[in-house]
Amino acid sequence: MKKLIAEFIGTFALVLFGCGAAVLAGAEIGQLGIALAFGLAIVAMAYGIGPISGCHVNPAVSFGVFLAGRMEMKDMLGYWVAQTFGAIAAAALLMFLLSNSAGGFAGNLGQNGWGPGYLGEYSMVAALVFEIVMTFLFVVVILGVTGPGGDAALAGLAIGLTLAVIHITGIQVTGVSVNPARSIGPALLAGGAAIGQLWLFIVAPLIGAALAGFAVKMKLIAAD
Repeated sequence: MKKLIAEFIGTFALVLFGCGAAVLAGAEIGQLGIALAFGLAIVAMAYGIGPISGCHVNPAVSFGVFLAGRMEMKDMLGYWVAQTFGAIAAAALLMFLLSNSAGGFAGNLGQNGWGPGYLGEYSMVAALVFEIVMTFLFVVVILGVTGPGGDAALAGLAIGLTLAVIHITGIQVTGVSVNPARSIGPALLAGGAAIGQLWLFIVAPLIGAALAGFAVKMKLIAAD
């Protein structure tokens, strides 16, 4: 139960800080600031809850850890539930804050997307490829730095900086998911196009994580 509570809190913090930076302060801090908010949220949570649950705060990460042989399926499924509800709770808080602002809630909770009218207006194929590749790289870093031979003391910093770089690179493409829970929370409450496009931000990160997990399981990129 402690692990599930930690994953709920960690995912709540990630979505609140990351998506919150985008919708509450995006105009002031720009995309670099948003990217750093996501990355630094992971750094903070890695050291805050990492000793309890490993700080996955991401169903794709848990899936990669499971496929790498470092987690039982029942534990992974529990993590998925806790992470998803954490993301929904954070999105609900953001909606409440925006609803009580002068501008009101205008439907933006930092949800992911693609196509006409969304940031750089990239195609679905571009969004799919981006999310698969970036999740693969993200999970490779996580499995590497937390595995045998990794530097546990610097793991949180390495993981957080990787997520920040991914956001710096790809906010214009999809808003960056690499995390199904991060996408589910805002999409469920924002509704509209975000719901119709949500499938990609569940499927693509899981594919990328699966590729990373199998690569580590098969010792293709694991330390000796």
